[in-house]
Amino acid sequence: MRRITISVNDDLADEFDRLLDLRGYQNRSEAFRDLVRGALEADRLASDTATHCVACLSYVYNHHERDLAARVTAAHHAHHDVSVSTMHVHLDHDHCLEAAILRGPTSEVRRFSQALIAERGVRHGQVNLVPVEVGRPHDHSRDEQHHHDPADDHSRGADFAPHVHVHPKT
Repeated sequence: MRRITISVNDDLADEFDRLLDLRGYQNRSEAFRDLVRGALEADRLASDTATHCVACLSYVYNHHERDLAARVTAAHHAHHDVSVSTMHVHLDHDHCLEAAILRGPTSEVRRFSQALIAERGVRHGQVNLVPVEVGRPHDHSRDEQHHHDPADDHSRGADFAPHVHVHPKT
């Protein structure tokens, strides 16, 4: 890890310290690292250099709105290649909150998110994109470092399908 030193005026340092307290940071270094990561991610997304991402798309809708639940479900099925999982929460007798985990090419994830948020009746839509690096496909059944005991409930033994790992860029 590299150490860097920065100088800021007293007012800015005081404001930064208040932010640290408000957000529960234990030290300035971790807060600074998070700010830099956020700026780098925003820059990658704004400049279209983030080719792949993971995302959380959240939205609220009235489930009584004509055909809206069916349209939302159809949209997820039509984009099954980027729609990983959806959690549905009943807020009251009329309104639902959904949080969808998405993964794939940033342009496709962004396009799907914007289209779903724009559906008539969807309210409070927001997407949080995180740029990721995509590893090459591999198969854990031949990976001795990632051996699973076939007797374990969570194990699929040699039936692991080839898959791709993604990890945040920063």
